[in-house]
Amino acid sequence: MHKILFILFMVIFLAGCGGEKISVEIPDKPERIVVTSASFLEPLHAVGGNIVGRPDSKNNMPDWAKNIQSIGAVYQVDVEKILSCAPDLVIINKGMNEKLVDVLAENKIPALILEMKTYDEVKNELKHFGKMTGNIDTADKIIAQMDDEIQQILDNMPHEKKRVAILHSTAQGLSVQLEGSIAGSIVKMFGWENVANDMTPLENNPDAAPYSMETLAAQNPEIIFVTSMGDIDKIKANMQEAIETNDAWQAIGAVKNNQLYYLPQNLFLLSPGLNYPDAVRMMAELIYGKVS
Repeated sequence: MHKILFILFMVIFLAGCGGEKISVEIPDKPERIVVTSASFLEPLHAVGGNIVGRPDSKNNMPDWAKNIQSIGAVYQVDVEKILSCAPDLVIINKGMNEKLVDVLAENKIPALILEMKTYDEVKNELKHFGKMTGNIDTADKIIAQMDDEIQQILDNMPHEKKRVAILHSTAQGLSVQLEGSIAGSIVKMFGWENVANDMTPLENNPDAAPYSMETLAAQNPEIIFVTSMGDIDKIKANMQEAIETNDAWQAIGAVKNNQLYYLPQNLFLLSPGLNYPDAVRMMAELIYGKVS
């Protein structure tokens, strides 16, 4: 199902002394849609979806969406604000807001849980949005245009193998990104080797693995990309301090050859959605300069 979870809310929950089963079907053509991630805004809007509620976000917030009813911060969505929008569908970002499922079911509001990290996921969800809004032809045209842009980038890149590591930096520390992440999926698209692909994923995140300096040094990647959550200037400063104070960093090829790059949050933290070609181009041009 390409990581799409369709929930018809056959949810069992306690009501008084016994359990009650609530069934809420997703409408064929929803007319009032709330999204819990800004990543869904542009793809849904592009195929004619009527969005009546959206989260606050510093990233991926188009101008046209700023006057739409806020439902709170991305990681602290306000259920009461969602209900006040009177939605006939809520689209939830996988891994972030599933806790909303039960309360939405109690209020007989259908929901759809989606993931939009890899390019294939973005295309699949765009097709689903197109079917949902009755504009599948529009969705197909957008996909064809994105495919053409990305293929042009790939055609203009040197066809060579690169050994790549993708680190994700947060206030809690580092992890290593696998091919299910945004950056990881683009590395795979290029035909490069993600040195972490054989590592065991984190229990709570199948798209990441634990970071280990010893493992990274042994893998010796030619290129290191860094994605981040938080203040990018602080993250760069912390990374630079770590590199300067640990000799193991100095032995890694990517560091010795100045091939460590920071990827922007607007394209690599949340899904780039319709801007996926921009994310592909940016990664390619960090290594090769202008490619299209």
